[in-house]
Amino acid sequence: MDTGDKPRYDNRMGKITGFMEFDRHDRGYRPVEERLKHWREFVEPLAKEEVKKQAARCMDCGIPYCHNGCPVNNQIPDWNDLVYRDQWKTAALNLHSTNNFPEVTGRVCPAPCEASCTLNIDDNPVTIKTIECAIADKAFEEGWVAPEPAETKTGRKVAIVGSGPAGLAAAQQLARVGHEVHVYEKSAKPGGLLVYGIPDFKMEKSIVARRVKQMEAEGVVFHCGVHVGKDVAASELEASHDAVLLAGGSELPFDFFAEAPGRDLDGIHYAMTFLPQQNRRVAGEPVGAEPEITAKDKHVIVIGGGDTGSDCIGTSFRQGAKSVTQLEIMPMPPEKENKALSWPHWPLKLRVSSSQAEGAKVEYSISTTGFAGSNGKVEKLLYARVDKSLKPVPGSEGSLPADLVLFAMGFSGPVESDVVRELDLPVVPRGRFKGLDANERDYRVKARPKVFAAGDIRRGQSLVVWAIREGRQAAHAIDRLLMGRSDLPR
Repeated sequence: MDTGDKPRYDNRMGKITGFMEFDRHDRGYRPVEERLKHWREFVEPLAKEEVKKQAARCMDCGIPYCHNGCPVNNQIPDWNDLVYRDQWKTAALNLHSTNNFPEVTGRVCPAPCEASCTLNIDDNPVTIKTIECAIADKAFEEGWVAPEPAETKTGRKVAIVGSGPAGLAAAQQLARVGHEVHVYEKSAKPGGLLVYGIPDFKMEKSIVARRVKQMEAEGVVFHCGVHVGKDVAASELEASHDAVLLAGGSELPFDFFAEAPGRDLDGIHYAMTFLPQQNRRVAGEPVGAEPEITAKDKHVIVIGGGDTGSDCIGTSFRQGAKSVTQLEIMPMPPEKENKALSWPHWPLKLRVSSSQAEGAKVEYSISTTGFAGSNGKVEKLLYARVDKSLKPVPGSEGSLPADLVLFAMGFSGPVESDVVRELDLPVVPRGRFKGLDANERDYRVKARPKVFAAGDIRRGQSLVVWAIREGRQAAHAIDRLLMGRSDLPR
């Protein structure tokens, strides 16, 4: 077999009949009883030869609908073909040309590309996410991922506020074309929610640390423990830099129970107070100024059915919770979607996360009505069942034991007490969410000519892969403003 990395110029896939010859085979998990004893990743990678087989399943389908589902425009059929042909280095180059952090999305992205895969019409999409992760991990193992410092400097200086995936992607792109890039992060380490939100068992933090090291070698300067809008004035950054990118995320949590009976009892917390504490424990950092929260020996209730809720479940079990129950106000989704209505878009269907499979009880069509307890501490969650219109069903009221209640109901928009307030930035409604007044074409905040916004702070709560896309596109817009043109991809 040709193991050289010579690029191919024809359009045919390497194994035209692969999707008929090979069944879908994805990564597995370590046993529950084993993985609950530690905080490390527990996904078992596929063997190299099996990854090649899975890549061979990619069809020569003419119109690659997987592109429809991928926000960063990954050239998925191309690197599937390269993996099948054992041209891993070229596959890695291709993958990195559209995605700064494929080892991250290969771990935590929900893979909308797989929902859009032509083979998903038959419920057996290509294991795109697994192949992506395999390419990225092999690139690091083989030493193919190296710093790419700019050959010449532009003399232009850019400040980036926030070091989540949007801020990191923009910083790397801008540094590689020669700009002086300074990233300001209020926490002790760069990474934003990649480091302080996503649990270690889903992604170990060395994954982010090695990228940060690469970026530092490319010239990016990180200022950690600096809260812009408090420790340093945002207006000062605006005055001393040629451009400022706001990438601080959407951190203001929803609280639908502010007026609910018992809301002031101890033991009721936001998910993003609970999760970062555990990440700091694993990292050996101080937990922080908040009261320390633990699920050990407690009946835990998680309100909210998304990824954040799932992360709360897995964290609670590892801390030693007595029981974990997840509540979702929406009806239970169907086990299978209607392909004729949904494909190639993200479907509504029942999904069981790895954390839910660790022993959580999930309740659908249930609405929290209040909390009860004694001595100032929560002991019960009060609820009512709801119908398909989300209206309470008479006589369905009840209670659940609850020593710890975690709100994982999403985020309404950016925190408005620091940068947003200081710069008097317009915050606009986006349905249930709020983002900064900046569009997806040039990412500039209309009220401040030198200020840009990207990621969740602009579009509202979203996925890591969307943040990477926005960071890359914002970098293009900033480079074009500073230089009059840009060779960065958009």
